[in-house]
Amino acid sequence: MILKLLLISAGGSIGAVVRYLIFVLFEKSVSSTFPWPTLIINITGAFVIGFLWGWFDRFYVSPGIRMLIFIGILGSFTTFSTFAFDVFSLVHDGQIRNVIFYILGTNVLGISLAFGGFYLARLMS
Repeated sequence: MILKLLLISAGGSIGAVVRYLIFVLFEKSVSSTFPWPTLIINITGAFVIGFLWGWFDRFYVSPGIRMLIFIGILGSFTTFSTFAFDVFSLVHDGQIRNVIFYILGTNVLGISLAFGGFYLARLMS
């Protein structure tokens, strides 16, 4: 149990730091009220989850490493709470067109990329 918690903690640290670095990169290069960093992070995370799931479906990866990656790294990298806050902020600011684009983009692209990643991994193996 302790090893599992350590793996998840280590992965969580990695995912959180990478997410923060992406926010900093976008903050310096894009001046927009649209929450691009969260959208990019969530759809990229969805693709990576799908891809790795498909890859791990073909090749054995230990449960500990799966926890490190899926729960730890990708669980802290992607974030529903930030998505929810961004939607609230856009609604509060009256940016309804951006709200619709953001919700559809995150959900439709995210789910599509998870499937796409899974099947791409299956094709590659």
